[in-house]
Amino acid sequence: MEEAKSQSLEEDFEGQATHTGPKGVINDWRKFKLESQDSDSIPPSKKEILRQMSSPQSRNGKDSKERVSRKMSIQEYELIHKEKEDENCLRKYRRQCMQDMHQKLSFGPRYGFVYELETGEQFLETIEKELKITTIVVHIYEDGIKGCDALNSSLTCLAAEYPIVKFCKIKASNTGAGDRFSLDVLPTLLIYKGGELISNFISVAEQFAEEFFAGDVESFLNEYGLLPEREVHALEHTKIEEEDVE
Repeated sequence: MEEAKSQSLEEDFEGQATHTGPKGVINDWRKFKLESQDSDSIPPSKKEILRQMSSPQSRNGKDSKERVSRKMSIQEYELIHKEKEDENCLRKYRRQCMQDMHQKLSFGPRYGFVYELETGEQFLETIEKELKITTIVVHIYEDGIKGCDALNSSLTCLAAEYPIVKFCKIKASNTGAGDRFSLDVLPTLLIYKGGELISNFISVAEQFAEEFFAGDVESFLNEYGLLPEREVHALEHTKIEEEDVE
């Protein structure tokens, strides 16, 4: 008789906020979690799952299977939610990298065209007075020499694509060192950074085919690590990767 009365009291209180026993405490916690959280911040699917799990269940097999199913749904939700958080974190990281890269690429003076140096004094001044972080590419040329015109055209294109690199050209006869730059070593490329010569390529046209273009010169310089990452390419590449994550 006492057992029946106890069972009746338990059933009477089953639907209320306060339950007794381990199962009652768990149900209370689920109900409290559902009510205490901002309803706007909980997705409808999770809200329904929490509501169902906070409701009392009968002891038959069907409800037991439904409980297991609901528990699996919670696990699946948490897994998916964690994956989305990881994707958001990765997306923010890539965006920050893109911004940092843009800031680095935008630092310092920007040029965007090929400077014509008229005298040896201008040549020396350009090398000595530029910022130490600036890469300077100087083309020593003469009119009518094979490869010089094509190289000038190529450098004009590269100057637009690499605005933080300073591209210059000067006739060998204007350098004040014509004996060092005879016609048989032209065209010559000199690359400076921080006031120091870091690379030089004499008769550089021999490195290319009969006809060559900006892409050929770019690849050649990149083989020696003489060009920074192209600004437009770097930003677009990061943007594409970010879209892939989404």
